[in-house]
Order: sequence, then C-alpha cells, then structure tokens
Amino acid sequence: MKNIVSMRWLLARMYEPDVVIADCRFLLGQPDAGRQAYEAGHIPGAVYLDLEQDLSSPVSAHGGRHPLPDPAELAKRLSKAGIGSNARIVAYDDQGGMNASRLWWLLRYLGHEQVYVMDEGFSAWQNAKFPVTVDVPVRIPSTFEANVQTHILASVQDAQHASANSSAVLIDSRDARRYAGLEEPIDAKAGHIPGAVNYFWKDVLNAEGRWSDVSTLEERFGKLAKDEPIIVYCGSGVSACPNVIALEEAGYTNVMLYAGSWSDWISYEENAVETVDE
Repeated sequence: MKNIVSMRWLLARMYEPDVVIADCRFLLGQPDAGRQAYEAGHIPGAVYLDLEQDLSSPVSAHGGRHPLPDPAELAKRLSKAGIGSNARIVAYDDQGGMNASRLWWLLRYLGHEQVYVMDEGFSAWQNAKFPVTVDVPVRIPSTFEANVQTHILASVQDAQHASANSSAVLIDSRDARRYAGLEEPIDAKAGHIPGAVNYFWKDVLNAEGRWSDVSTLEERFGKLAKDEPIIVYCGSGVSACPNVIALEEAGYTNVMLYAGSWSDWISYEENAVETVDE
C-alpha cells in the first residue's frame, strides 16, 4: 500500500533525517486528551498536531465543526513545527487512523506527496514494546511551501450539484445509524445528503484493526466506477479521510473531500435532508 506504512517500517526509519513523525491523537469532546496522551508518552521525535488547534480553523456560521485551515496559515504552522517541503511525514493516532488521515489529506491538499499514515496506531506500537518517550523534541523551523490542489476539495455547491443531478457519487462515511438519521449524537439535524450512499469509514480496517489490503478495498468499493467523480463526507470532514485514502489505494482517480461535510450541509437552511426508516 502506498499511503499506509507498518509500525516496523517506521521503526526502521524513524531516525532518518528527512522523516518527521506527527502524533495526531485526539478525542472528540475531550479537546485536551490528545495532548495529555502525547505528554504521557509518544514515539521518539514525534511532534504533536492538534485536530482543533492546528488542523482546523475556528468554527463560524458555515464550514462545519472542523473547518479547513487556511493553507498559508497551515504551511506556517508546519514550518514552525520543523516540517519542510522535503520531509517524509508519517502520521499516527490511536483512533483507527481517523485523525492521522486528516493530516494526510491536508498535506496532499497542500501539494505534498510524501505523507503516510502508520498502521494500527500508538497503543499497538506500545504493546509491541517499540520505543516510547516523554521527551518533547526541539524542532528547528523549516520551510513548507503550499501548492494548493483545489481539485481534491469539494464545496457545498459541488455537493448540492451531486445531490440534485448525480454529477458525482456522494459517499457518507458515518456509521449506518447516523446515516439513516436514527440517531445523531453531535450535529443539530439527523440524516444524510439526499442521494448519498453509506460506506462506514471503520470498514476500511480489518478485524484486527489494521488497514485492509488493496484487493479487499477494491471489493468493498466494487460497485463504483474507478474514474467517476466521488465526493466523500462525514460529520465534520475528519472520518471521511480514511475512506479517501482507501479509495485511492483501490485505484479511484477522481476523489474529492467535502471538507465541511454534514455539519456544514445542515448549516444551510435550504439544503434537504434524507432519512431511512428502520
């Protein structure tokens, strides 16, 4: 797999000078838990990037619960963290790859190809008795230059268009009950974008919590044509990112992220909502 690396892969390369390790652990509703987990122990050399402080911009009327950070602002933040344009970046979390995939997508959006997600996550690393430290690395600022790839980002208008006339396949990455509108623990309205199909993001992982192999992912998305436009969304543009990676691994070539996702969609009164009866 070209976007996912194993723990052993990282263990063998963690001290190479161009490798930057990013700890992306974060728990929704407990905004300090990720940083506290990082301070309690992390992979040596890892820098901490916070989903809400670093990888999102402040919430406003539209844009969803985790609005995309401004590209120039994000490039500045990465530079400050010692992440330069030549770095090979490996992101990890302890949430099945959800938050690490958000960093992966943001870096791809900024035109950076050399970014990977570590399979399995921090607990597995720790359980394997691989090195862990509490030392926070001193990072020498670097230069990260953004080259924004607008074609991988879908706007609310793109989603409206896809919903109205099937110009793209809409994939909802949330679990089946939220997709159906049977429950909604976070957002103000329950349901999904009319016409969207449901592929729960956690199904990219196998029973052991590892990323599925390419042939399994190809089978999973088998009903979709590899070159048709696909717009992926979730609640706030975070858990959709593992589906984006999985689609790319399976050979899909025209995949966009609706970054505002469901929480942005319902911020527009005129947007219709679809539900499924039990």
